[in-house]
Amino acid sequence: MKLEDRTCLITGSSRGIGRGIAEELANEGASVAINYRASSGAAEEVVDGINTAGGSAMATQADVTDEAEVEAMHEEIEDRFGSVDILVNNAGINVDTLFSEMTRAEWDRVIEVDLTGAFVCTKEFFDDVANAEEGRLINISSIVGKQGNLGQANYAAAKSGMFGLTRTLALELADSGSTANCVAPGFTATEMVEGIPERVRERIQAEIPLGRFATVEEIACAVSFIASPNASYITGEVLDVNGGMDL
Repeated sequence: MKLEDRTCLITGSSRGIGRGIAEELANEGASVAINYRASSGAAEEVVDGINTAGGSAMATQADVTDEAEVEAMHEEIEDRFGSVDILVNNAGINVDTLFSEMTRAEWDRVIEVDLTGAFVCTKEFFDDVANAEEGRLINISSIVGKQGNLGQANYAAAKSGMFGLTRTLALELADSGSTANCVAPGFTATEMVEGIPERVRERIQAEIPLGRFATVEEIACAVSFIASPNASYITGEVLDVNGGMDL
């Protein structure tokens, strides 16, 4: 129970990688806040599963781009669990189209959620993390932020931006003893990947040295390590979990 007595907020955690992270951190003893924007039923399902298993979880609604909603979420979590020790900026969307056809609205929407949303949440919870005993800020990026991807200029730009944000925050948190790191998953078996046409999935999988997509649990375990006391001397790093796609 490496995270016992710790409070964690995972944004966008009603499904996919975010849900897996929430379940893994709860399994390590943390009290977890499940953030969602609109999927209240899915969020409550995650909460019920964690609580039934003997953990401690709550659902909290907020659009991560809305400062007032994020502030209200902060107050709700504090009333229930106290200050947040571990913030995981996971919320993200993708709106895919070739750059030549991409509209300003499609660009702005992805940047707003995937990058500015991380700014808004980090701004709100920065003091909590800084004042925590070994606080943790963990940003979830993507291999697409490193390599780019056809039809995902907006997503790649946002996820690449996470690298610079993380490294700067690591410097600014260092005096407090808290850390900031980034986990960059490769292609993972989630609804997003399942929505890719089969022929494209087959091509992507053929390019992965390990020959398969990551499981949600594998990404969650990487985040759990970064969140734990075992990673107390790691900060400003990007942990790639991509099956060797950078080799």
